[in-house]
Amino acid sequence: MSSRNRLARLPPWLSHWLGYRSSPPKKQPDYIIYIWSFVGAFCGLSVLQAVFGHAHYFIKRNVPSIVASYGASAVLCYGAIEAPLAQPRALVGGHFISALIGVCITKLFGLLPSEERLESLRWLAGSLSAALAIVVMQITSTTHPPAGATALLAAVNPDIYGMSWYYLPVVLLSSTLVLVTALLFNNIQRRYPVFWIVPAVPVAVKPPQASSAAEKAVDSPNSSIPDKLAQSQGAPDAEKGSVSVKNSSADV
Repeated sequence: MSSRNRLARLPPWLSHWLGYRSSPPKKQPDYIIYIWSFVGAFCGLSVLQAVFGHAHYFIKRNVPSIVASYGASAVLCYGAIEAPLAQPRALVGGHFISALIGVCITKLFGLLPSEERLESLRWLAGSLSAALAIVVMQITSTTHPPAGATALLAAVNPDIYGMSWYYLPVVLLSSTLVLVTALLFNNIQRRYPVFWIVPAVPVAVKPPQASSAAEKAVDSPNSSIPDKLAQSQGAPDAEKGSVSVKNSSADV
């Protein structure tokens, strides 16, 4: 069962904020899109910085007020909300997979014998993390372009490198906050998401079949126009002939 069918079972006041519409929404004027893109991005990024920049729980753990790659995610999740790269699967899955790969790669480079050697090879760790994250996102259908920076930052940014494995829950919480604010602001006059897990596949409509062999012959492109006329007129003539034969036999 598709996610659309499951959302249809929910109350309308709830399914509306999860992106479900019983009929395709009408296209909004450009200025409506501009206004809600601005409001959504402003509020979404403000929420991220309020949570990580003012909560003592995160301040004590030296968590940065925002992971820079989410600035690029705001462009997709608030501005290009119908793009496949902006849907929840790509947003949450892409960032988390990239963060996991970035941390794993930097942990491997951390096994080098000296800190100086690690610093000299950070460029390699960052490039390898981003490249591998791209491939894994392609395999898992979670491609989210800003997530490439999420993998890169785990290697080249000192603050994020110092977070170690704690980087993963921070990224997961950041993606969740972006998703929640996107659901709130994008569903006021627009619709988000277009799909949750996989896009809906349109049902193929079969063309109507010909009702008889005579119609198929008449519609055949290889038949000439005189042949078609003869085929279409031949059937009634044959019926008339058979009727006359029967009448003559009956008279005898």
